[in-house]
Amino acid sequence: MARFTFRLPDIGEGIAEAEIVAWHVKIGDRVEEDQQVADMMTDKATVEMESPVSGVVVALAGEVGDQVPIGSALMVIEVEGEAAAPVEAETAVEEQVEAENPGVEEATDAEPSAPLPLAGGAGGGAETAPAPAATTPAPPPAPLPQAEGGEKVHVLASPAVRARAADLGIDLAQVKPAEGDRIRHADLDAFLRYGSAQGYHAPYASRAREDQPVKVIGMRRRIAENMAASKRAIPHFTYVDEIDVTALEAMRADLNDNRGQRPKLTMLPFLIVALCRTLPEFPMLNARYDDEAGVVTRHGRVHLGMATQTDAGLMVPVIRDAQDKNVWQLASEITRLAEAARTGKAKSEELSGSTLTVTSLGPLGGIATTPVINRPEVAIIGPNKIVERPMFHGDEIVRAKLMNLSISCDHRVVDGWDAASFVQAVKKLLETPVLLFAD
Repeated sequence: MARFTFRLPDIGEGIAEAEIVAWHVKIGDRVEEDQQVADMMTDKATVEMESPVSGVVVALAGEVGDQVPIGSALMVIEVEGEAAAPVEAETAVEEQVEAENPGVEEATDAEPSAPLPLAGGAGGGAETAPAPAATTPAPPPAPLPQAEGGEKVHVLASPAVRARAADLGIDLAQVKPAEGDRIRHADLDAFLRYGSAQGYHAPYASRAREDQPVKVIGMRRRIAENMAASKRAIPHFTYVDEIDVTALEAMRADLNDNRGQRPKLTMLPFLIVALCRTLPEFPMLNARYDDEAGVVTRHGRVHLGMATQTDAGLMVPVIRDAQDKNVWQLASEITRLAEAARTGKAKSEELSGSTLTVTSLGPLGGIATTPVINRPEVAIIGPNKIVERPMFHGDEIVRAKLMNLSISCDHRVVDGWDAASFVQAVKKLLETPVLLFAD
């Protein structure tokens, strides 16, 4: 028997380490060659790791949420006969893995599937986490006192008071009326405030849930780190303007009614066309800022990031060369990329390289948003919900469909005048939609 050390390969250009987001095997399991054993997350994507050999797992490099450097041991597999690739000496394997990944999990002959150790265990042996202490269920609340001899106490109260007491779980026999013998709503209020000698147990108390600590790992940790870095490094400002999209919505409805086999159009493709037609006049917005080098690169092509909510968290697939696509092509690409992101099938190159980002909550868009810039970009656009409201058109009051458009900018690169002028130019195109298709 020999032991094969499976080292984390280079899974992305410029990636120094990757995070363990899922183990699909445990110590003592037998794995086959090419079997999926772990999911590793980089800054750009989640990569499935497959075992290069068949054998039994004897050590794992950490727990979910731990970072593993590229080239260090990810897991150790005991193989039959000679190993299929160079291996370390068997007597030094555990020390090698432990040295590279403190807290590595390791199997023992006596307990091949023992509980995983705590991170930071000693190199001489795998330290296992203590078994959780047995919990004793909380005793039920003491019953409210009854009348002597267990007889039912007759109380005077109106049907409304009785119904309210029943809803609140109050035994009217325990409520002392403030005046006379009849219990009133004020007496129930006093009982709720001060309770009885035995204590008042609200019927809704059992609905309270216990606190649940949730480890921030995987995509959620990447989002947290990126957003924190963006807010720390970038002085944000946000500008919001109102756009009348009545004519645009009418055009969109007509195009959808006659679309044939083409995809259904949302507001987003029209907005992207308007952005792409306007950006050449405002090149400072389609840019990326290299903080360390102190260089702003103004991009000639528009690689538009599209913030997409997924079960794993917020992802930003990229529409390449958006300036060369019409509304139908954009609609198809939006659908394709959103589906790829939500199903975890988006490629690494489809999740990086954006020069400007659009983030939309669709029908949940609210009145206005103040989106956080997708660093190292210098601006992000946030269309909000379309609402129907009355507005003045000359001397007349007309029904209009209105949408607020938000833009957050990096004040180191973009001035407020530039941001406002840019949105005004986009507004002109959206309010006169025929201009979107004019040369």
